[in-house]
Amino acid sequence: MLSCNTMVLRRIGLVALAILIAAPLSTRAADDKPNIVFFMLDEWGYYEWSHMGHPVFETPNFDTFAEEGTRFTQMLAGGSVCAPTRCSLLTGKHGGHITVRANGGASAIRRDEKTLASFLKDEGYTCGGFGKWGIGARGTSGVPELHGFDTFFGYYHQAHAHTYYPAYLLKNSEPIPLPGNTDHFHNGRIFSQSLIHGQAMQFIRDNEDGPFFAYLPYILPHGQWAMPENDPAYQKYKDRDFGGTNQKGEKDQQIYAAMIELADRQLGEIMALLKELGIDDNTIVMISGDNGGQAYFKNENHPDGVFRPNVNPKTGVRFRGGKGQFYEGGLRVPFVARWPGKIPAGIISNHLCYFPDILPTLIELTGGFPPRDLDGISIVPSLLGGEAAGRDQPEHEFLYWEMNDQRAIRKDHWKAVKPSHDQPWELYDLRTDLSEENDISKDRSNILLELISNADSAHDPIRPGTIYDPDLAFKKSR
Repeated sequence: MLSCNTMVLRRIGLVALAILIAAPLSTRAADDKPNIVFFMLDEWGYYEWSHMGHPVFETPNFDTFAEEGTRFTQMLAGGSVCAPTRCSLLTGKHGGHITVRANGGASAIRRDEKTLASFLKDEGYTCGGFGKWGIGARGTSGVPELHGFDTFFGYYHQAHAHTYYPAYLLKNSEPIPLPGNTDHFHNGRIFSQSLIHGQAMQFIRDNEDGPFFAYLPYILPHGQWAMPENDPAYQKYKDRDFGGTNQKGEKDQQIYAAMIELADRQLGEIMALLKELGIDDNTIVMISGDNGGQAYFKNENHPDGVFRPNVNPKTGVRFRGGKGQFYEGGLRVPFVARWPGKIPAGIISNHLCYFPDILPTLIELTGGFPPRDLDGISIVPSLLGGEAAGRDQPEHEFLYWEMNDQRAIRKDHWKAVKPSHDQPWELYDLRTDLSEENDISKDRSNILLELISNADSAHDPIRPGTIYDPDLAFKKSR
């Protein structure tokens, strides 16, 4: 008898780059275009991998990836929570221009907005997404199939993605029932992440002749923590006592640790598949967190959270805050780019960049021409080197974020933060105060006034997307 997972997979229907570096990127022929895999974890903290010296997590595949690519120390998310940061990543816009500026669940981008997938589709790419969408629930103008994706499998609504055992997942807005699941947060027969990863792997197999764009916004390790007890990573950690405070269940800390290593294992499976298919050298792979980490399971003995996602395990220096805030702990994310023979291996870049830069970068690397109305700046010179790119790396005049009543702006080493509408702007010199502990707004008021002026110029009113079917968009089970 077929397993429940196998039956679901059947129902769902799972079914050499020759660039001369000296040649302009824009002259690339259609059959020369590289494949793209963008692998993004949900709430993966800056220090939550063994490459950064984490004392608990063992992540050999992440570590090897960093050794084979270029790691950026100052890649900042497009927002400090799930929906805005995804909107920024996929549209190339900053917080003052994106459509989705809060975790509204049903909030949607507009029908006329182009995403990274839209541009790549115009260039002949087959585009697939697998995981959490977050910028348009069913019945809205923001669903992925209206924005360049040939297929998207997973969760559309933010709240739907809080369980790993949903009653159904969505494929191009159609519900795919998962027999044996009831939307219970912690129990069910079918573990959603296994299906999501399986479809992502099948998409790569089905499109090995390329070019393809595989957008993998996996939900690990966020949500109501639960996973199969027979998973090797869970078995490794199920009896470990980390000393923190559980929040949602008896094994939250153990499952969180296991999910980090499950994500590492799944990245390893993706990289092995690229090699098996003989397309590794022709594939750009980027790995990233979606926003800053969260100090989960904290108590008086673990004020930074039991796994300390925003604390350097080697020096003890901490990023202030975390998810939901515009301090460094909420914005700074792991980011590594790999492209054998093109992106240098084992390099660390300190270039200051953020999620709006990803869209123009990938469009340029695929031979296209980024539109002029983006807030992002291509980081191709930082990836390939100035000689290969044909120019030096340009810098941002400033980087900007806003969400609800929070705002932040960064200019070189100066960072201004307005935590809420009823709190004043704060100013930090990150060159000497990476932990943002010393507010110097009164001492350097001239700099703060300049940054506030820049921030005001960066803000446009929101032009929201459209909800076509409220019953679908706001459905309780999504």
